[in-house]
Amino acid sequence: MKNVLEYIENTVGRVPDKTAYSDGEESMSFSEVYNCARAVGSYLLHTDAGGAPIAVLTGKHPHAIACFFGIVYAGGQYVPLDDEMPEIRIGKILDNVCPPVIICDSKTAARAEAFARDHGCRAVLCGDMFAHEIDADALARVRRRQIDTDPIYMVFTSGSTGVPKGVAACHRSVIDYIEALSSTLGFGEDTVFGNQAPLYFDACLKELYPTVKFGATAYLIPKSNFMFPVRLVEFLNEHKINTVCWVVSALTMISSTGTFDTVKPEYLKTVAFGSEVFPPSQLKIWREALPDCEFFNLYGPTECTGMSCYYRVTDELSDDEPVPIGEPFPNTDVMLLVWGEDGSARPAADGEEGELCIRGTPLTLGYYNNAEETDRAFVQNPLQTHYRELIYRTGDIARYNARGQLVFVSRRDHQIKHMGHRIELGEIEYTAAGAAGVTNVCVIYDGGDSKIVMFYTGTASKRELSSYLRGRLPRYMMPNVMISLEQMPLLPNGKRDRRHLSEIYKNSENA
Repeated sequence: MKNVLEYIENTVGRVPDKTAYSDGEESMSFSEVYNCARAVGSYLLHTDAGGAPIAVLTGKHPHAIACFFGIVYAGGQYVPLDDEMPEIRIGKILDNVCPPVIICDSKTAARAEAFARDHGCRAVLCGDMFAHEIDADALARVRRRQIDTDPIYMVFTSGSTGVPKGVAACHRSVIDYIEALSSTLGFGEDTVFGNQAPLYFDACLKELYPTVKFGATAYLIPKSNFMFPVRLVEFLNEHKINTVCWVVSALTMISSTGTFDTVKPEYLKTVAFGSEVFPPSQLKIWREALPDCEFFNLYGPTECTGMSCYYRVTDELSDDEPVPIGEPFPNTDVMLLVWGEDGSARPAADGEEGELCIRGTPLTLGYYNNAEETDRAFVQNPLQTHYRELIYRTGDIARYNARGQLVFVSRRDHQIKHMGHRIELGEIEYTAAGAAGVTNVCVIYDGGDSKIVMFYTGTASKRELSSYLRGRLPRYMMPNVMISLEQMPLLPNGKRDRRHLSEIYKNSENA
């Protein structure tokens, strides 16, 4: 298999009328997705937009997914945007990729047309493209030229300079990822996904592609449901959703609010989580509420096509032990390296912390139109100097536990020097997350005043949390400031918004 479109082409003849994607109100069957995608591809080819990056500015709707596949049919790369993105960010993305077309829907048409005028392209309604006549011969000519290292999408991550970085992934890396993920988590035709991730993040790959691979069904859960835990669980039950792959914050929102006392997910069999540390106390609530459910911790950077490692949660973990990220997926190698100042590197010793570096087919093609950043992150394997072999430096610090499993420690840029000691802020977060009454925690460092600042949510008092930490952390790692929040500010991808937390601290009486 060399082309992701083979997934839907192998499935549509078997279950043409089965629901592929739904948002709970509007649905598309596999035949509808297939035909609409081929119509989109034909439209793009007939308007000389084939092979180009195409922006998709729509709501979170099945139509968007059909457009993604349609762009791939035309030999191009889909660039998913979202109507909730700030105007400046969308503008910078469009400046980078220069798409000839912005695909929109009726709700985003006015905004898409404004962007199109500013960037010298045209906005086209997805409905108009779906109505275009399918040109099977033109699509076949594109297919004959396609190879498995051709790019199929670009998703944008934040850049240190304020300019978003477009990560380009190809057929081969996506296929390799989906095959490994599906085998490990046990996806099949009976899988009913509950998608949480926005479509403009690579996290949605976990639902989009296995759905067409197996003929499964994926529900694109409306974002508003994640503000009301009971309603969210009722949505899962209404649609008999049995598999979720969510960020930790979405799961802890349910467990920390006593939702399970009112309603429990009746059909869930598989829960995968990632992006952030799952507080042990909250994971315990989930496992006790769903004793027959399998839980997986997933780890991986966008630059390596989704997730690279997995850990099936077992009873061997103690209550205050961080959940490991486990072991790499097949055909992925994770190296734990200690780098020297001269650029040399060596494997980390047992128990020693090192930087996670990844090699193999999951590596993406790099950053679009950004050779400098690509060369900084995708580097020659320092342990293999005989031929060209790239590895990706994640910037994540990890170690092996006593069982030989990888454990995430912190980000490289979250390492500080405090009171003469080198400290990983992630270690403080792990420790605090084990305290009773703590649902989420984030630690930042005020270098100007040399203060460790901890933010947390939950019912624990500052005195209780401080007492808990004093028994587990050395004095130099104790937070100088603790700030209790009703809600942890999060980025759109579900990660904690450290920049916003820094502003909260600067404006507080503790600063």
